[in-house]
This record gives sequence, C-alpha cells and structure tokens, in this order.
Amino acid sequence: MISVSDLAKAYSGDPLFEGVSLHLATGCRYGLVGANGSGKTTFLRILSGEIPPSDGTVSIPKRARVGVLHQDRFRYADVPIVDVVVMGVPELWSAMRAKEEVLARAGHGFDADRFAEAEETVQRLDGYSMEARAGEILEGLGIPSAVHQEPLSTLSGGFQLRVLLAQALAASPEVLLLDEPTNHLDIVSIRWLEKHLADYAGCLVVISHDHRFLDRVATHVLDVDYETITLYPGNYTDFVGAKAAERERRETEIEKRQKEIADKQAFVDRFRAKASKARQAQSRVKQIERIEIEPLPQSSRRHPTFRFVQSRPSGKVALKMEGISKSYAGRPVLAGVSLRVQRGDRLAVIGPNGIGKSTLLKIAVGQVEADAGKVEWGHEARPGWFAQDHQEQLTPGQTAEAWLWRACPGQGPGFVRGQLGLVLLGGDAAEKPVEKLAGGEAARLLFARLAVEKPNVLVLDEPTNHLDLEGVEALAEGLDAYDGTVVFVAHDRWFVERLATRIVELSESGARDFLGGYADYVASCGDDHLDVSAAAPSREPSDRERSRGARVEERSDEREARKRERAEERRRAEIRAERDRLLNAVESAETRLAEIHARFADPALYEAAPPEEIRELQEEERSVAERLEALTVEWEAAERSLVERESPA
Repeated sequence: MISVSDLAKAYSGDPLFEGVSLHLATGCRYGLVGANGSGKTTFLRILSGEIPPSDGTVSIPKRARVGVLHQDRFRYADVPIVDVVVMGVPELWSAMRAKEEVLARAGHGFDADRFAEAEETVQRLDGYSMEARAGEILEGLGIPSAVHQEPLSTLSGGFQLRVLLAQALAASPEVLLLDEPTNHLDIVSIRWLEKHLADYAGCLVVISHDHRFLDRVATHVLDVDYETITLYPGNYTDFVGAKAAERERRETEIEKRQKEIADKQAFVDRFRAKASKARQAQSRVKQIERIEIEPLPQSSRRHPTFRFVQSRPSGKVALKMEGISKSYAGRPVLAGVSLRVQRGDRLAVIGPNGIGKSTLLKIAVGQVEADAGKVEWGHEARPGWFAQDHQEQLTPGQTAEAWLWRACPGQGPGFVRGQLGLVLLGGDAAEKPVEKLAGGEAARLLFARLAVEKPNVLVLDEPTNHLDLEGVEALAEGLDAYDGTVVFVAHDRWFVERLATRIVELSESGARDFLGGYADYVASCGDDHLDVSAAAPSREPSDRERSRGARVEERSDEREARKRERAEERRRAEIRAERDRLLNAVESAETRLAEIHARFADPALYEAAPPEEIRELQEEERSVAERLEALTVEWEAAERSLVERESPA
C-alpha cells in the first residue's frame, strides 16, 4: 500500500533518518516508536504529503483515501460536530453540499445534471449511512449524541480533538495516519479505539507512548532510531525483546572480533622478532587488517532517572477525604466522595473524562476548594503535587536551573546540575526559560523538584502525558522503588497495572473502591472496557475480592523483595565506587612517596637544597606514609565487603 524508497530527512544538515526503504502493507497496523525528537511525527507528515523529504520517495496509490488525525480544531469552530466528522471525506461532503444547493435553488430552476452527479457520488461513497457511522464513532469516543448538532466550539479542547479523531476514522480510509490518538482519551475511549482499530482493514501507522495500546493494536513496529527506521514484526512487547536481542547479538559479535584481534596481536607481539615464527606473525598481521568491526551506532533513546525518597514516613493514615462535593456552573462533578488513603498505598483514580478525577486531587492538595466535605492530611504527611498543566507550577522568566535551585537553596550548583542531568536536562537545557520547555522537559523538571523536596505522599495528575516510552518506563521504575504513598490519575493502563495496589473508579453513581491491582479490577468487571454502568457504589469487599487482595499482598511481598534487591545492588555499586576511589588515592600516595624517595636518593639535594626544604620533604614523607597506610586499610576493608556481598549465599 505504501512504498518508501531511500527516504531521508534532515534539518540544518543534521539527519533525523536516512536510507529508509519500507513496504507498508494493507491489513497491517504499524506502531511508530522512538524517542522524543527522533523524527516520528516528521515521518508521519512525509507519508501524508504535508512536508517533503530531503531525499527519497513515498508512493501511495492515487485513488487510495488517506485519513490523517489533524490538530486544526479552530478551523471548524462554528461547524456542527457531526458535520466536522463527515467533512473527513471531502468528495462526499462536496457532493452533499451540492445536492443541498440544487434543492435550495429549485424554485429558480432545477439543475438535474448536477443533482444526479452529486447523488451518484453520495451513493458510491455510502453517504446515506455516513451520519449514523459518524454518530457511532463519536459516542465511542465519549461524545454523546445530544451534542452532535452543536458547534465544535462548545466542546473543551480535548473533546474537540476527539472529534478530529472521529473525522479521520469515519472516512474509512485505505491508509490511516494517527499521531498520538490516545493523548486526550480516557480509559474507556482508549479501549473502544483499540477495538475499532483491531477491525480496521487498511494500512495503519500510529504514534503512541501507551505500551498497552501498542501491544493491543500493532501487528508491526517501526522503530525510529540510529538515524534510520527499522521494521520489526509483532507488537510492542515483541519489538522490545527483538531489539534487545539484536543489540546483544551485535555486541557479542564485536566482542568476539575484538578478542580475535587481541589473540592474533598477542602472537604477533610475542614472535615478531623470532626468525622461525616471522612468517606466521606477518600472516596474522594481514589477518588483523582484514577484520572489520562496524561500530555500534549511538541510540537516540535516552532514559531519565527518577529517584524519589521520603524525608520521613507519614502516619498510618496519610489522607482522609469525607463527603467531598464540587460543582461547576451548576453541574455536579463530585458528589459526596469519601476516601481514606493508607500509608504505602499506590492508589490509582480512574474513570471517564469529566467525572472529577483531577478535581478530586486538586481539592486534596488545596488547589481547588470543595463546595462541601473536608480534607484532612495525616500525621507528618508532606504531600508533593504534580499538576497535569505544568505551567501551573512553573515560574515564567526563570531558567530550569534557577527554578529547581529554589527548591534546594542550601545546595551548590553542582548538586542542582546533577539533579537536572538525571532527568536529561543537563547542558544547554538547564539554561532554557521554563516557559520554553517542551512538555516532556517540563514534566521531567517537575519530577526533579519532587525528588529534592522528598515528600512522603506523591499526588500525581496524569504524570505520563508528555513522557515518551522510555520516560514512562523510568517513572514507573522510580515510583516502584519509592517507599512513600502515591495517589495518581492516569489513563495509561500499563502504568496503572505496573504501580497500582488499589483502584478507585469514579462514575456518575459514585466511587468504587477496589482493594487490588488493575488486572484484578478488570477481572472483577469482566472486561477491560470500563463502562460507567460497570461501576458500583463503595461497599465491603467480597470473599472473591479478599482473595484477590491476598494475591496483591503476595505481589507486594515480591515488590518488597525487588526493592531489597535494588537497594543491595545500589549498595554494591556504592562500595565498588568507594573501593575504586580508595585505590586511586592509594596509587596517588604511592606515586608521591616514590617521588619523595627519588629526591632523597639524589645527592644533589643535600648540596643545593636549604635545610628547610629537606625538613619539609621529611615531614611530607611521614604524612604521606601515614595516609597511605590508612588508605590501604580502608581499601582492603572495602574489597572484603564487596567480596562478601558478591559471593553467593
């Protein structure tokens, strides 16, 4: 369906990718992955014809309809929502408009030819079922039929983008190009979209940072890395394993060739001078020259490090919320929601958009005032807040470094730069004004601040929204190692399943509090499509749920074991670093002591040097010798400790 030949794209001489040749087939769904800035969106825009490549060609059959997820919602501000969707098929929309114009002017003469031509187009494109199809897709994306005739501008920005997604889907194109379609969807709509795309018969290329979505949708993965694009069969999980195996294979091959060169070079060095072996040595020199080692290219993927620690634990109950109610413009959002968060909980708040998830978190941290109810933080509880809108927490006019430094005024610039480096904001990025940071950069900066503030309760509103796949994985790892309490809203089901030990689902009927992880919650619902109708009011857990709770405790034990293993590995790494530091110090002391002894062995010293210089050298000799002895003792102790920790039990 899509043929890509020797494609390349560069900006200001810096290549994003080059030499890309692919054939993307009908009936296949391609997940397009890569680090932020690697060129995923650029590749999609080249496929759609929006921008030209620097080199190479893209070929799509001329008669093939291409559906693209556009972001220009302001263009349709005054257009009825259902019409915006129908406009996704321009030929059909023009024909429908032409029919209306002919009928409107019928009193001045009926243009039968134009009407017949338009009617033929409408029938050929199945136009009479188009509005119904559009309505089904809109409802699947969470936009009720009651508003379908309203102007697009009556919806919030996120829901307007859902309409544009419906526009791309309703056209039933042979080629479908989607850039981050799940960004503004809730869990319910994401699941609906997965099912819809699973039945799609054309050629799909989709960018997403949602692990579960890619696993459910993709039949192949296009990996933008190493300044090229590589095709892998299978879903995202298959791709991760295949790419790691390929990298390991190439590294093993390089090690093998390097060892071969080293062995041959050792023979050459040993026998070059011997007449009886000179011929064999020269032969190995030629063999070495013929061995080619292709260096591994540098990956564009970068993994941030998120290290969260609590300064001290909170009380047993970290947070109590009782009878929380909130309305906006007379419309109830939360009605009598009560919640008790225990120390150590990893509580995920889920539910459809607009149900009040973010509002509940904002009320908890004091960003929004409830209409009724009360919030009570537990003993010694110190919440750390991550807002979905990053600009709420950033101070315009400050650099990233200056903004972070405000959170740790007692620390030096080296500490601050180190924290920024962990979240990939080192170098020039540290000097960027915070208002110019990209979404992912701003998110990582907020996490850096939480790391230095050391709260014991993390309250996170959509923490994965602007992170790439590597960032989401790093965040999950950092939160998994965190020994405090976490309350979060997220639509990324992989992330929720990885972290949550408790689920609270908000719906129109209230809050359902489930004691268990996401997989167990889905099992209790009978499906991964978390419809509002599946929710039930809060109640005592059943025996079945208690049984699942026991399994959660088992997983909690496994998590604790992993945390202990990670802590032990960190301790071994610290000891290794300390051992190496001590060894370097020992070597430096030995070198200096040898220099002093060499000076004492030089007769000219006693003839030319004044007595004060000789006494200073003698004093330095004693000092260095004492330091050397102490360093040697410390180094030996570190070495013994490391051997004990690395020896099998």
